[in-house]
Amino acid sequence: MNKVTIDDIAKVAGVSKSTVSRVLHGKVAVHPDKKNAVLTATRRLGFKPNIVAQSLASGRSMTIGVLTQNMGSPFYDAIAQGVIAGLASSNYSPIFADGQWQIPKELSALQSLVGRRVDGLVLIGGGISSQQIDDTCDGLPIVIVARTFAESHYRCISMDNIAGGYAATRHLLDRGHRKIAIVRGLPTHADAIERYQGYVRALEELGMVPDPRLVVESDFSPESGITAVNELVKRGERFSAIFAANDLTAFGARLALDQHRLRVPDDVSLIGFDDQLESAYITPPLTTYRQPAREMGQYAADAILKLLQGEEFSSLQVHGELVIRHSVRDLSTASV
Repeated sequence: MNKVTIDDIAKVAGVSKSTVSRVLHGKVAVHPDKKNAVLTATRRLGFKPNIVAQSLASGRSMTIGVLTQNMGSPFYDAIAQGVIAGLASSNYSPIFADGQWQIPKELSALQSLVGRRVDGLVLIGGGISSQQIDDTCDGLPIVIVARTFAESHYRCISMDNIAGGYAATRHLLDRGHRKIAIVRGLPTHADAIERYQGYVRALEELGMVPDPRLVVESDFSPESGITAVNELVKRGERFSAIFAANDLTAFGARLALDQHRLRVPDDVSLIGFDDQLESAYITPPLTTYRQPAREMGQYAADAILKLLQGEEFSSLQVHGELVIRHSVRDLSTASV
């Protein structure tokens, strides 16, 4: 079979060779009709671009480094899937590395991605400092997801965790709950800190003072949800509801409550954060605050592509929504 050339594609698509080149290299915007004609022609002719040759000609690797945390985590995986979807229509391919929420490993993974000569970076979560990022990345285009930095040269796509923590707690308060325990996540983690701030704001709006005896630290894992409930029960604390730092923690809390013969929601109401897929299928289905994780990944892919093309992209804060299911009892209408 003869090798398909740019001339062949141009003839079938009815466009110039320069238009075909622009579409294949993705450097310059092309009218959608012409772009679709070129892409249709490439599929029809069975054209497969020589990525190595493109890289040598352009001086680019045509790869995007994606540094995530804890591969296998539903939240981080959803963001990663969004990045993959967002890059699908471009000529760029993602290369993934996992920082495992350990700064030395995170820094090593970042150095490895940079060493592979990626053209840009998407950093999801993490704990390394802005100085470490600057020192390692040497001016590469960078988009930060699920984390914010004060430095203006970073493009960040973050979640309004304060609003999420407030909405979750307010939902419980509006249903008559006053003894609300919180399993708040890692004490140094920005998401956990901000969700707790939302929790405090909701309580203070009703003139309530947060009870430190109802605050338990965790590490966002199911095991920490189990430990938190065991600790609360062992201390003899009275509570009618639990706000868990994320859905995984809520799953563990749900199991521990059952082990203590406390029914959800009859004895204790439970609310999570993330709205991962499994949340709709546990018993009872979990009320939770949805983070648009996949959308955040797609925004990140769009942002890094724009930066690579010399376009501007401003930092973006996204908002979630409360997903009401069956794990919260309404005490305000309960009979005495």
